[in-house]
Amino acid sequence: MGVQVIRIRVLVVDDHRIFAESLAAALAAEPDVEVAAAGSAPAALRCLERAAADGRRFDVMLVDADLGTAALPAPRAVPAARDAEAVVDGISLVAGLRTHRISVRSVVLAEKDDAGRAALALQAGASGWIAKDCSLQRLLGVIRGVLRDETHMSPALLTGVLRELTAARKHRTESEQLVESLTPREQEVLRCMVAGLGRKAVAERLFLSPHTVRTHMQNVLGKLGVHSTLAAVALARRAGVGPADLSVDLAGDVVERGGKLA
Repeated sequence: MGVQVIRIRVLVVDDHRIFAESLAAALAAEPDVEVAAAGSAPAALRCLERAAADGRRFDVMLVDADLGTAALPAPRAVPAARDAEAVVDGISLVAGLRTHRISVRSVVLAEKDDAGRAALALQAGASGWIAKDCSLQRLLGVIRGVLRDETHMSPALLTGVLRELTAARKHRTESEQLVESLTPREQEVLRCMVAGLGRKAVAERLFLSPHTVRTHMQNVLGKLGVHSTLAAVALARRAGVGPADLSVDLAGDVVERGGKLA
């Protein structure tokens, strides 16, 4: 009776089809690796969700850092997007996995080393930042390493990434202090803002009048020292504030118009 091989399920996510298919084929040649490929963030999320529903979860996701940005006038990241279609680049996809409650170890594949973006990737939940021109053996080592809960990146990046993470921690500490200055109700409103709900939806969710919610939102902006909802949400994320649980689907109105509360 033969020995059963435990297979590692890998999902390659890259919008350059030739690269994605070539990498998938190379990995699939390994006896213990099973591979699938997706060409966009929405396709990747659908693939991950379908695999989880079938009881065949992927173990590792290899994702292009610049996924989907080639067609944009200026690459941008959308942290933890609620809507799969809103995810723009690979780092945002990694962050969005938390929102979609998908468990998979992620490794970001990059054209070049970038300490700032590598730090963002680690903060988003990635287990590694690897150059696309690395050898197949190196990549296989990374895949097997992250399954042992290791974090992988080039030694040349380490100092810069640690510097970025230290600076981010300092900003987070300051942000945490500001968030702690909010009342429990204001913190609840802030979590709704992080979840993308506008004034009307927050009012419905918390059983408050829109006027009361507007007052709470204005107090939140004042205490946080910011002038827009987007800035408040960014500060909240730095402080580790998560979105309100939206298990009940609520239709949000426009959160912000021209930097002002709607």
